[in-house]
Amino acid sequence: MKVLIATKNAGKIEGAKRALSHYFSNIEIEGIPVESDVGEQPVNNEIYDGAKNRVRNLKKYASDNDIKADLYLSIESGINNSLGRWMITNIAVIEDNNNFESYGTSPSFPVPDKLVDDIINTDLSKVMDKIFEEDEERHNKGGGIQLLTHNKITRIDLTEMAFIMALTKYINENWR
Repeated sequence: MKVLIATKNAGKIEGAKRALSHYFSNIEIEGIPVESDVGEQPVNNEIYDGAKNRVRNLKKYASDNDIKADLYLSIESGINNSLGRWMITNIAVIEDNNNFESYGTSPSFPVPDKLVDDIINTDLSKVMDKIFEEDEERHNKGGGIQLLTHNKITRIDLTEMAFIMALTKYINENWR
C-alpha cells in the first residue's frame, strides 16, 4: 500500500505508520510537505480546515508530479475551546482516490489560561520553547506532550491515536 503524508516530520510519519500497520501490511509511506492554507497556529475549526487543505494540496502535488498512492494523510495540531476550555488537539484526515474522507482526533490536553493568548498569537511550539527551552528532539519526535506527561506519551503516540480514529471508517464497511 502506497501512502503519502503531508509532512516531513519524522514523528508524525512514524505515528501514521504505526496506525496503518495495525490494519494493513506492506505499507510504503512517503512524506511530502505541503501548505495548510491556515495560520501558523490553527484555532478551532482551522485545525480541521488545515488538515483537509493539506490533503487537498498533497493530492494536487501527487497529480502534478505523477505520483500514485492509495491513501493521502495529514495531521494538524491546534488550539480549541469547543468544550468551553482551551486545549490542544490533533486532527487527522485520510482520503483515498475516490475522495472518500475520514477524520479522527487525538486525545487533547489542557492549556493554562495564562498561555492561551501567547499560543494563539505565536504558536504552541514557540511557547513550549520558552517554557522548556528549545529542544530539536522534542520538535521532531516526542513533542511538547512528552515533556508535559513526563515521558509517558509522545507526539508519535498522539499521531498514531488520531490516525487510528480516522481509520475507523476505512476498516468498518458498515460504518461508512
